Amino acid sequence: MELEKFSYDNRIVRNFAFATMLWGVVGMLVGLLIATQLFAPELNFSIPFLTFGRIRPLHTNAVIFAFVGNAIFMGVYYSLPRLLKTPMFSKLLSNIHFWGWQLIIVAAAITLPLGITTSKEYAELEWPIDIAITLVWVVFGINMIGTILKRRESHIYVAIWFYIATWVTVAVLHIVNSFEIPVTFLKSYSLYAGVQDALVQWWYGHNAVAFFLTTPYLGLMYYYLPKAANRPVYSYRLSILHFWTLIFIYIWAGPHHLLYSALPDWAQSLGTVFSVMLIAPSWGGMINGLLTLRGAWDRVRQDPILKFMVVAVTAYGMATFEGPTLSLKNVNAIAHFTDWIIAHVHVGALGWNGFLTFGILYWLIPRLWKTNLY
Repeated sequence: MELEKFSYDNRIVRNFAFATMLWGVVGMLVGLLIATQLFAPELNFSIPFLTFGRIRPLHTNAVIFAFVGNAIFMGVYYSLPRLLKTPMFSKLLSNIHFWGWQLIIVAAAITLPLGITTSKEYAELEWPIDIAITLVWVVFGINMIGTILKRRESHIYVAIWFYIATWVTVAVLHIVNSFEIPVTFLKSYSLYAGVQDALVQWWYGHNAVAFFLTTPYLGLMYYYLPKAANRPVYSYRLSILHFWTLIFIYIWAGPHHLLYSALPDWAQSLGTVFSVMLIAPSWGGMINGLLTLRGAWDRVRQDPILKFMVVAVTAYGMATFEGPTLSLKNVNAIAHFTDWIIAHVHVGALGWNGFLTFGILYWLIPRLWKTNLY
């Protein structure tokens, strides 16, 4: 019997790792500029392309879709083949995915400062770029599902459940919220109007947070945290329970962005109820992550990778306590239009996404480049 040979494609992981670091620097520098403009508006230098309204969406898109997006793909392209004991379905699709995603980011970086925008939060990009996003996302899906179908390992580990949920839900969110009527090559109008537009937008906007900034990162946590700690996941049963409750509840929380608006009161209340319920699966995931470190806490003192991961998981817990709190109408009345809202999303994006990304990069880079950290 001939011995079967196969190898994992580390080049694509290295490419995504490099893109993650590059766009991380860009996204955070733009964030620094707009944060400084809050108290020194003259720092737009009277250039329209550098005004707060133009580059604030550049910052959010760069951090969410360029920095975190590339980090998701880096983490998935490394962990998925190893969990399934098979190479990725197609190297060609991997490369189309990589270069397609970078082109979309460049298109966003050009159009947003020019004021070419749909003005829908986290979905500001105009219709030609929306179509490109759809096509690249389909390429990613074919590559991922193809890999799952030709796996050599029958068991599908919980991280992959989170990857699948991410792909399916982001596809639905992006397409439904982006229904628009093009009037010129770079201008379109949403198919929805008024309160329907607001409801669809925040169903999308909050679930961009749920299914782009949370579910893929929980999948990454379930792979890289046990790897870095060299400990098994604390409770596999809890991870499955956490998965199903999270994806069922999260999708309903969007209306908490529309409290005290023209949205019907029952829909606002629905958003609040589901937001409060979200504490349970969110903290289930946090507790599962932290308890995975049982027996490894002495190493947290010395190991920067574990330090980053502990802070990330803790920040996830804090952000998912803050969100439900802010969704209560009496708290929201005080907090809305204050910096608390901005701080909340930064605990999530910087604390949870950023620190987990840094932990994963510090774990991956010595393995990908066969070198010690500088």
